Amino acid sequence: MEKFSIKDAGVKVGLEIHQQIKTNKKLFCNCTPIESDDYSIKFQRKLRASKSELGEFDPAALFESTKSKTIMYYANEESSCLVEQDEEPPHELDKDARKIILIIAAALKSNIFSEIYPMRKTVIDGSNTTGFQRTMLISQGGFYNAGEIKIGIQSICLEEDAAKILGEEGSTRKFGLERLGVPLVEIATDPFEVDSTEIKKIALSLGRILRSTKKVKRGLGSIRQDVNVSIKDGKGVVIEVKGVQQLDQLEKVVEYEAKRQHGLLKISKKIQESNWLFDNQNKKDITELFAKCNSKIIQSAIKKNQKIVAVSFKNMAGIFGYLPYEGIRLGKEVAELVRFFGIGGVFHSDELPNYGIEKSDLDELKNLLKINENDAFLILAAPEEKIHTIIDQVILRIEHIKNQGIPIDTRLATPVGETKFLRPRPGAARMYPETDIPPIIITEMELINARKNIPKLWDDAIKEIEVKYEMNQQLAEQIFDSKYIELFENITKKIKTNPTFVASILCSTITNLERKGLDSNLLKSQEIFKLFELLEKGEIAKESIEIIFENIMSKKSRNVEEAMKNASIESINEEDLDKIIKNIVDKNQEIIKNQKERAMGPLMGIVMKELRGKASGEIINKLLSKNIKEKLEDN
Repeated sequence: MEKFSIKDAGVKVGLEIHQQIKTNKKLFCNCTPIESDDYSIKFQRKLRASKSELGEFDPAALFESTKSKTIMYYANEESSCLVEQDEEPPHELDKDARKIILIIAAALKSNIFSEIYPMRKTVIDGSNTTGFQRTMLISQGGFYNAGEIKIGIQSICLEEDAAKILGEEGSTRKFGLERLGVPLVEIATDPFEVDSTEIKKIALSLGRILRSTKKVKRGLGSIRQDVNVSIKDGKGVVIEVKGVQQLDQLEKVVEYEAKRQHGLLKISKKIQESNWLFDNQNKKDITELFAKCNSKIIQSAIKKNQKIVAVSFKNMAGIFGYLPYEGIRLGKEVAELVRFFGIGGVFHSDELPNYGIEKSDLDELKNLLKINENDAFLILAAPEEKIHTIIDQVILRIEHIKNQGIPIDTRLATPVGETKFLRPRPGAARMYPETDIPPIIITEMELINARKNIPKLWDDAIKEIEVKYEMNQQLAEQIFDSKYIELFENITKKIKTNPTFVASILCSTITNLERKGLDSNLLKSQEIFKLFELLEKGEIAKESIEIIFENIMSKKSRNVEEAMKNASIESINEEDLDKIIKNIVDKNQEIIKNQKERAMGPLMGIVMKELRGKASGEIINKLLSKNIKEKLEDN
């Protein structure tokens, strides 16, 4: 097994940034985009692939339709209407979204078209009730600078966001419609060749330009980075990887995907050398043969009345398990594909005997398939109506890897920075004109206004925060890049408090709690604002903020009042505080006797443990020092 070198692979990368635009309405209706789990409307659809106006099927749509999913939609009257339910034509394009997208295009020096033509992009995974996403090409060309690196812009589009996936149960897929139709800007960069460590900076720089407009949403789900990856020997194949939620993932995702593509070329060569060809005679129903197999997986499939089928591959022994690079093998590619159809996995000959399948089972199987030690096989279990479709797709994929090398896929980023099969790459038939919306004419005055409203450069915006709030550059960058910048400005404007303290709480304290696995999305802006109001009134101490945050972020409390009650946080006047501290000092006279003034350290820990969140550390420190001094004088 070789060690992969990303430099030798000649990797090219292109970014696609999808960012929700901050408006009061959705793109083609008057609904307010409110996130809510309160669903009063429920309906279902069965989506199918249909031909484009040119009489062609999109390959991704055809492939998705083979899964035969029923789509269940959940909606709230406040955030969706008949437009989202596809029971009413779209309304006029939202004026705010129109202004904002022109400002973004002008900021990126992109060439804005004078006429915009709404298009329909086929989407058949259920995330759009219509079966398509409305999208508009706004401009092409342009560039931005990421430090010393100049990155070209390929295109800027304005489109509808998709529905929020709620989960799957069997053959039913569930979506919430609160996000469907929210205005979304899609920015695609030109492909570039840089060191993989630079990719995060390039994406961050583009995100900062968008945030500088103060017209885009912040927080989880409001921005997504897709990345296109290709290698120099890949015959022009570009793989789109969707759903990179965190910038820290980008480098890992690019490196893994480049390694996977390079590994597939090596696997392709191995299959070519094996001279493998598929014949339908290579498929055998082995349900009866494996009826007494000790594999729990096989027995579970039989109990569900599923078919067990084996597929043989002449002269391919060792190829399914062959590892050109760590974590890259043909068996994994096949397993990803069958999971797409809702099948748990697949057994291949290079990993058997294992999983309860014994040598005696394999001897009988090889005899039935008429294969020898140089041959390979796959074992799949699935419902009878699905299994032959799945096997056909597996064979097509292996044939593609043999003949072309890298299958043209759309893939999904995983949390650990790998990629997995999502669907085939869409073709040109995916896009066709929107017949319900007339072309949109962009006036010269709109272009002038867009250029007038180009935001400050990021460096200038950071400098302004530093000067205005008298804070250091690092903290200014953190608060600007965070989802709390507007809340920060609101708190410092309306509440008399130290801006550096507020920024530290919003950036550091919340981040530290997130690292413990707590959910900051449970911490609503109005609750954070309320907390700083209580602090200003002297009703809570600074030290109680983290306790209250922790209580809410761990789901123990829904709001500040509940958190204060559950954590027993109450304001104590200085007189009562002095009595409590005096009592602690009396109980720990031995420490004072032995350590004298140095007793301050251990006693401070004892006092803070008892009074955490009920009084400020400064007051506690002052009263403890006074009581220790008095005790020493008495002795």
